[in-house]
This record gives sequence, structure tokens and C-alpha cells, in this order.
Amino acid sequence: MAKVTIQKLEKMKADGEKISMITSYDYATACVVNQAGIEIILVGDSLMMTVMGENTTVPCTIEEMIHHIKAVVAGAPDPMIVGDMVFGSYNVSEQQAIESANRMMKEGRCDVVKLEGGREMAHIVKAIVDSGTPVMGHIGLTPQTASKMGGFKVQGKGEAAREVLADALAIQEAGAFSIVVEGVPEALGKLITAKLDIPVIGIGAGRYTDGQVMVFHDMLGFFDKFVPKFVKQYLHLNEEIKGALGEYKDDVRKGTFPGDDNVFGGVTDEDLKDLY
Repeated sequence: MAKVTIQKLEKMKADGEKISMITSYDYATACVVNQAGIEIILVGDSLMMTVMGENTTVPCTIEEMIHHIKAVVAGAPDPMIVGDMVFGSYNVSEQQAIESANRMMKEGRCDVVKLEGGREMAHIVKAIVDSGTPVMGHIGLTPQTASKMGGFKVQGKGEAAREVLADALAIQEAGAFSIVVEGVPEALGKLITAKLDIPVIGIGAGRYTDGQVMVFHDMLGFFDKFVPKFVKQYLHLNEEIKGALGEYKDDVRKGTFPGDDNVFGGVTDEDLKDLY
């Protein structure tokens, strides 16, 4: 697969070709995602929950994000690599946001950055884009500010749908090349996708967006604290890994591992007799 660019994503939307996007936080999984031909990898601050055991994404630092981006970039040359701008790295000022985006691009070497927020963050999106860094937006349910929304709840119900649509249009107008829409009713996800000229990637936004994104650990059943309604588990790795670990433990205790195929030769008991 050739390197995925903004122009390729634009063409996919125009052609009605669905876009696949998945999270990755390390070299090994990035290699597998690259081989699978996924178009976009998000190095998301969700790593704080899936990898670091936190209850929210908020504690993630820009240094931690850069660390993980570098590993993913090394493993996945073909997909577009999106670096998540962490809470506190872009909400103080436009200058702070530009400097944070610059660090992620220069030190992490991601292709683009993503940030959360609607109309209130449109000026930040514009400032970063004007400085030369492409931005993917993120509206609807925004995990970094979920506490002010009353938790991880569906957004845009009833009259609130107007607000989410207004957010989407504002982020597009600010210059974002794409937008993630999370946790909204399917009909609203469909409307936003039709209204916007840029690719709309859904996560819990229904079937009619231009593409879908899921968390790697969620879709593979590797994170079992909770399973959101919008997640489809394609594997149940937790159970498979526990089974393999249990088998390994039994083999060690029974002395059947290592076996003949797992040991090195090259010296005999005769060679060693004087060492005892």
C-alpha cells in the first residue's frame, strides 16, 4: 500500500470508499496494522486507559505521546499516523497549541495531529493549520472533557443535535482536513457526514460516516474493564492469552518445557566433568 495522504482520504470520501482507522501505541502492533492495510493509525491518548490502567485519558503527557508516536511510526510506514494532542497541551493559548503540535511533528514524526473540541476550539485548529500542521478534529463525545459532560454519555440527542452539527461545521471551516465524530445518534452521524466536505470518521456514530475508528485493545478483546456498545470484538485475546500462559506454566512445572527443540548443544558431560 502506498503512503496514505490527505488527498487519498479526500478521494476515498468522494468515491464513497470507506476509511478504516485503528489505534496503536507500539512498534509490534503498528507492524501488524501496517500489514493489514488499514488507512489511518491513531496514536491516541486512550493509551492511558488501555495500556497504563488510568480511568481517563487526561493524565497523558506530551512526552508520553511523543514516545509512543515514535514507536508506531517506526512500525507503520504506510498508514497516515495521527498524533493525539493531550489534555493541557493546546487549551491555554494558540501559541501553546502551535508549539505542542510542532513538538509532536518534529520529535514524534507523526503525519498530522488530532485535537478535541467544537466551536470553542475552532480558533486553535485554525492557528495550528495556519502554522503548517494538518489537523483532524474530534467532536461529540470528547473523552478529555467527559467529566463536564457527565461522563461517557451519548451526545447530540434531541435539540442538542444542532450544537454538534454547528461544532462540526466550525471545525471544518477552521481548516481541519477530517473529523472524528464520537458517541452520537446514528441519524446525526449521517447528517454530519452529508453536510461536511471533509472525511468524517465515526466511533459510535453509526453506519453512515465515511469511515470508522476503533481502539485496538477493544476490538481484539484485550481490554475488559468495559465494552462500549459501539465496539465489535473480533477476537477475545484475553481468554486466548490466559490459556497460553496457563499452558506455559503447566509445562514449566511438569518439566516439559524446555524440550529437545528448545535447548542448545555443543558441550558434553565429558567436557564438563572436571568442573563439578
